[in-house]
Amino acid sequence: METTTSKGQQTAFRALPLGAIKPAGWLRNQLRIQADGFTGHLEEHWGDVGPDNGWIGGAGESWERGPYYLDGLLPLAYLLEDEQLIAKAQRWIEWSLASQREDGYFGPAGLIRTVNNDLDKKQDWWHYTIMLKVFTQYAEATGDERVVPFLTKFFRYMDGMIDDHPLQGWAKARGADLVLCVQWLHEVTGEPFLLELARKAAEQTTDWTDVFHDFPYWRKVEEWDWTTHVVNVAMGIKTPGIRFALTGNETERAAVHRGIDSLMTYHGQAHGMFSGDEWLSGTHPSQGVELCAVVEYMFSMEHLTRVFGEGRFGDILEKVAFNALPATIAKDWTSHQYDQQVNQILCNVAPRNWSNGPDANVFGLEPNFGCCTANMHQGWPKFTSHLWMSDGRGGLAAVSYAPCTVSAQVGSGAGAAITVDGAYPFRDTVSMRVELDRPSEVFAVSLRIPAWCEAPSLTINGVNAALNVVNGYARVEREWKNGDTILLALAMEVKTTSRNLYAVSVERGPLVYALPIQENWQLLKKREKFHDWELYPGSPWKYGLRADSAYEVSEAEVPYQPFDAAHAPVKLKAAGQLVRDWKMVGNNAGTPPIYPNVEGQEIAELTLVPYGSARLRIGEFPLIGEREKAWKKK
Repeated sequence: METTTSKGQQTAFRALPLGAIKPAGWLRNQLRIQADGFTGHLEEHWGDVGPDNGWIGGAGESWERGPYYLDGLLPLAYLLEDEQLIAKAQRWIEWSLASQREDGYFGPAGLIRTVNNDLDKKQDWWHYTIMLKVFTQYAEATGDERVVPFLTKFFRYMDGMIDDHPLQGWAKARGADLVLCVQWLHEVTGEPFLLELARKAAEQTTDWTDVFHDFPYWRKVEEWDWTTHVVNVAMGIKTPGIRFALTGNETERAAVHRGIDSLMTYHGQAHGMFSGDEWLSGTHPSQGVELCAVVEYMFSMEHLTRVFGEGRFGDILEKVAFNALPATIAKDWTSHQYDQQVNQILCNVAPRNWSNGPDANVFGLEPNFGCCTANMHQGWPKFTSHLWMSDGRGGLAAVSYAPCTVSAQVGSGAGAAITVDGAYPFRDTVSMRVELDRPSEVFAVSLRIPAWCEAPSLTINGVNAALNVVNGYARVEREWKNGDTILLALAMEVKTTSRNLYAVSVERGPLVYALPIQENWQLLKKREKFHDWELYPGSPWKYGLRADSAYEVSEAEVPYQPFDAAHAPVKLKAAGQLVRDWKMVGNNAGTPPIYPNVEGQEIAELTLVPYGSARLRIGEFPLIGEREKAWKKK
């Protein structure tokens, strides 16, 4: 499935330009909720990205926070075709374009102004990398002819500086993002110096291939290191893939897979992420994971899909997007956490066994530290813009089946639009309609078949079609006619996954299910719009699941906000019991007991909801069954 471009890059798929994919259904609603909450109003309520920000000419913060914010605001604005949001983003774009000097440098002048003290404030490349990502998206969405010469001029400046001022610190750990931007421009212009700059930047980037190929971090990390910082790890996992696009070395592919395997073995969590309540933190379900890491891991999976064309990365992307992302943001997008927990029974200001501060799991404007407040906005928009990709051979590849319409040229140049209907992942069937600007065209549609689906089926115009799955994709090449319909059924079976110390998580398709705990939201700090909240439990949480439990699926209408436990569009009924000896430890749910004490406890009917819809929850349960019987015999 791999294609090699005329410019030397090797990738299986190619990303479509921003705007080629239009969100629909619940996904469009999610983007609208985001726009009506933080993303559309943050400038007016948070000074770090307000009028005084250095990236729009102010004397305030001039490092990463403005670019981070724009990296989500801009794609959101164009996906929603929201003129007010587009105008907001344009102000930042115009300022940067106007700031460029003759030598190619652009952006805020003088010392970098930031609350961070872990960088050289005289010179740094990291904040430029973020803004470069913004400009590549802006160019795709608008075709603004100023962008290519602007970026070319800056990269010539960088090429003359990077030997004497190499990537350091954050820029070194996250250098793959810089390489992506250089590669993007090289694809457009073919300038030879850009390929050399990309290789130079890749060489200066942290050797994540070495880290992931023979992973050394087997337990909770207790001290700072650039390669155990959870956001760096989430970004770093794509680095071998980006290097593969330069070299074609299969060691890079192996490093990615070995790295993901190791992260999930030693630090994996039920929601699809690995822990990191600032550093890699082990498998305990009360350890946290930072919101920045969630959105960056999604971005990494999108690019690993592009480079390797393997379904595994789409599986991970969906699991994180449909579970970890919504779980850590309030349903109205007016508050968020810094760290979330799989077993989250209490969100309050209190010491925890984390390196982060005591307010890291409260919901608010900027709990613990403001990086997530700036960076969280990219998650849903970039997920949307990578739902489909080109296969580089005139065909299209489905990365995820969230509702949308994708438009692209296919085959010999026909204009095609594929509309994806349905309520996936809350339903297990996906319907698609093919529209062409001519009666017919021969091209391939590559359908991702998730690893969790054991019995997929496909019909085209009502006729059964074979699925030959290779590396997670079934390639269907045929003469498509205008108006053809595709129905893909991805049977979702309830599965329990055995985790650390025999605790279990519950999954059905890409959704993880959790026991929702009644949420008592108590005001911690009132502001004009974005308040801080502590969450206290209003119902019991100490439930284990019966090993012999059946799981009954019930469905309801998909609401405007599907990630709301009170109105969940799909639920599971299960059998469980209260576990008397499950303790609270350090303001958290303690370790799920290996031999849960349920003597005398009645069997209760539990209603489980999608993990992402419950802000207080149990997502990893003690298992009640055979081991409990063995314990009683002792």
